[in-house]
Parts: sequence; structure tokens; C-alpha cells
Amino acid sequence: MEMTITTPSLLFPAISLLLLAYTNRFVTLTSVIRQLSASEGSLSKEIVRRQIVGLRQRLQIIRWMQANGVMSFVFCTLSMFALLLQFLLLGQLLFAVSLILLVVSLLFSFYEVNISTNAINIELEKFDERH
Repeated sequence: MEMTITTPSLLFPAISLLLLAYTNRFVTLTSVIRQLSASEGSLSKEIVRRQIVGLRQRLQIIRWMQANGVMSFVFCTLSMFALLLQFLLLGQLLFAVSLILLVVSLLFSFYEVNISTNAINIELEKFDERH
């Protein structure tokens, strides 16, 4: 298969949007942490404790999502550079690494969404206690 410099460049918009989405998740999560901190006295200590565990875990996962996404971007760029210099095999290998890192990033994202769903269920338990 012949690969040109335009092949890796197709990933640039996708990776950029993905990193933007990850950053938005991080900002939202920090907002939730600040809200939780501000209203700690009015919430059940058990619910707060369970939320904190999940929030810490989610922060770590988002860091790994972002790291793998950024490294995917770096390897994609290196792939384009190698292809520009006519190092076809190196360009293909770098592009393959970029794709693998992108998949790892997406798998971390999927895992983080699952944890986020558990956090929502903890929030819903408050309504169960009231009724």
C-alpha cells in the first residue's frame, strides 16, 4: 500500500477535536469537584466519600486519555515528517503507532464514561433517600 503525506494529515482534525472534548471533560470535572467542596456540609458524608473516590479515578483516567491523545498527535506529525523526507517504512510505522495510541486514548475515554455513569447513579441515590 502506498502511503502519502496526506494520509496521516487526515487524523489531525479528529485528534484535535478529541483533545478538545477531553479538555472539556476535565474542566467539567473540576467544576463538579469545586461544587462538591462548596456544598460538603449539606451532603451525606458517605455519598461525598464515594464521589471523591470516583472523581480521583476519573481525573487519572482523563490524564491518560489526554496523554495518549497528545502522543498520537505527536506520532502522526512525526509520520508526516518521515513521509516528507521519503522514509516510507518509518512513516508507516509512526502512523501505526499513532493509530494505536489513538485507540488506547479512546478506550480510556470509554472507561471514564462508565465511571461517570456510576457517579450519576450515586447522585440519583440522593433522590431515593428523599422518597
